[in-house]
Amino acid sequence: MPSQPIFTVAQVARYLRGLLDYDDVLSDVWVSGEVSNLARPQSGHLYFTLKDANTQIRCVFFRRGFSRVDFANGDAVVAHGRVSFYEAGGGLQLYVDQVQPAGIGLLQLQFEQLRARLEEEGLFDPARKRPLPRFPARVGVVTSPTGAALHDIINVLARRYPLVELVLAPTAVQGDDAPPRIVAALQALNALADIDVIVIARGGGSLEELWSFNDERVARAVFASRVPVVSGVGHETDVTIVDLVADLRAPTPSAAAEMVVPDQAELLTALSGYRRTMTAAMQNAISARWARLDLSRSRLRRGRPNVEARKQQIDDLTRDLRRVLDSYLAVQCERWRGACLQLDALSPLLTLMRGYAVVNRSSTGEMLTSVAQIAESDAVRVRLRDGYFLADVVERRETEVPSRASGQVAAATNWFIRQV
Repeated sequence: MPSQPIFTVAQVARYLRGLLDYDDVLSDVWVSGEVSNLARPQSGHLYFTLKDANTQIRCVFFRRGFSRVDFANGDAVVAHGRVSFYEAGGGLQLYVDQVQPAGIGLLQLQFEQLRARLEEEGLFDPARKRPLPRFPARVGVVTSPTGAALHDIINVLARRYPLVELVLAPTAVQGDDAPPRIVAALQALNALADIDVIVIARGGGSLEELWSFNDERVARAVFASRVPVVSGVGHETDVTIVDLVADLRAPTPSAAAEMVVPDQAELLTALSGYRRTMTAAMQNAISARWARLDLSRSRLRRGRPNVEARKQQIDDLTRDLRRVLDSYLAVQCERWRGACLQLDALSPLLTLMRGYAVVNRSSTGEMLTSVAQIAESDAVRVRLRDGYFLADVVERRETEVPSRASGQVAAATNWFIRQV
C-alpha cells in the first residue's frame, strides 16, 4: 500500500476548485476566442465553447447575466468571468458574466462593465441630479493648470459673467496618478464653504488619455460631492463615467463654463425689459390715480355747497342788519337826546344857573328841602352854579308859601346862612 494519503475524486475536485477560485488572475479574467457549440436549453442558460486554433474552454452564461443573445456560433468575442472547476462534469469552465464583440477592446469592455455596475447602484439616477445655482458667486474648477481647458473656461467666464470668482483646484488629468489627484481636488473644493458649483474639465483625447475620468474612484468622488458638479471632458462625442455621474454633462470645457454662469448680455436685455415693464406699470398706475383724483375732484365740486350764493346771501343779510342797526341806533339816539333834554330840563344845575342853591347837611350829605330839617348852628354845604361853600346856620325862620295843589299859602321859614 502507498505511504501517501489517498484522496477521493470529490476531494481532488474540490481542491482544484479552491485553487482556481482563489487565484487572482483566474477569478477576474478576460478571454478572447471564437464561439462554437452555442446551446440554450429550457433552463434559459447559455452554454458554448470558446476556441482558438489549438485549444478550447467550455463556458456557461447564466440567464440572470443577460437579457438577449447578441452573439452566435463563429463570432469572435471577448468574454469576462472567472475560471473554476466543474466537479460534476470533471472539467474546467469559464463562468461568464459579460460578452462583447472582440473588436471593442479591453478598455471599452471595462468601461461597459463599470458603467453597468454603477448604473445598478443608482449613481446615474436622474432623480438625484441637482439643479445648478442661477447666479453663482464662486465656481470651483478641477483641471490641469497648464491645459487649454482652463484657458477656455477663464475666457468664457470673463465674457459671460465677470462677477463670478474662479477657484482652481489644480490636478493631473492623465496618467496613473491622475485619479487620486482628481479625487483630492474634488474633496478640497467641497471643504470650502462658499463654492456654488464645480466644473471638472479636460480637453479632448483618445480613450486611453481620458481613462482617468472612467476611474471608479473619481466617479464615486463626483457622486459624493455636496456641491453640484458639471463635467466638461473631451469632445462632444466622448462619453465618460464622470459624465454619467455628474449633475450636468457638457460636451466641452467651454460649454461647461457657459452652463454654470448666466450671460451678462442676456441679463442686460432682461433688465432692460424689466425696466420698460416697470416704467409702463408705474405710468399706468400714476395715470389711473390721476383719473381717480379727477373723478374725486369732480364729485367734490358737485357735492360742495354754492359758496358764491351763500356769500351773496351773507352780504344781503349784512346790509339788512346794518340798515336795521342804523335805524335802531338812530331811534335810540333820538330817545337819548330827548332824555338828555328832559334831564337838562329837570336838572338842578339849570336851577342853579338861575340863581338857586342846593343845601346839604355837611355831616350826612342829606338834601335839605325844609327849614324844619335843620337847627341853628348846623353845618351845611351850599352848592351854587360854579361851586359850593360851607356855612353855619345862625338863624332859622319859617315863612308861608302858596300850595301848588290848592293855591293856599303854606307856612315857610326864612333862614339865613352865614358863610363859614
